[in-house]
Amino acid sequence: YQGSDQLGKFGASIIIVEMSTMSMFREIAPFLAAVIVAGRSASSFTAQIGTMKITEELSAMRTMGLDIDIFIIIPRIIALIIIMPLLVFFADMAALAGEMVIVKYHLGISYTEFINRIYEYVEIRHILLGLAKAPLFGILIAVIGCYRGLQVKSGTDIGKYTTKAVVDSIFWLIIVNAIISLLS
Repeated sequence: YQGSDQLGKFGASIIIVEMSTMSMFREIAPFLAAVIVAGRSASSFTAQIGTMKITEELSAMRTMGLDIDIFIIIPRIIALIIIMPLLVFFADMAALAGEMVIVKYHLGISYTEFINRIYEYVEIRHILLGLAKAPLFGILIAVIGCYRGLQVKSGTDIGKYTTKAVVDSIFWLIIVNAIISLLS
């Protein structure tokens, strides 16, 4: 919406379709999906593992000869590696649907023309780049959430480390996303 107003001043509002779709596939959808997952899963992982540490479940597992990395940490990392590309794909599709509606009612571009312009001008590499970021974001979120959970020492630490997990995850998502953007 905002981009079309600015581009309209130069008589180029039609290119908003390509511009917004490319940036949405490459940057916006993967990053927003990752931020939402960071808020939900990093905090959850920290709280779960922190609680397990306080209630000495982790100590009990070690006593039984079970490796915490294999039974607690790695499954969470694998789960986010698998689910993040799916979430990014759904975010792409939801954003695309929203973009179609805005473009139809704000600029008067038909759905058919919108889809044709995307098909003609937006390369598959933009979608693939966003989907390729997703597993990396998943690893980052899971590792930070689990790490912060293992730092918990008492019941009063859970809130502090849960907040740190979310803030650290979002901070590192910004850094990693910026690095990937510079390299691609």
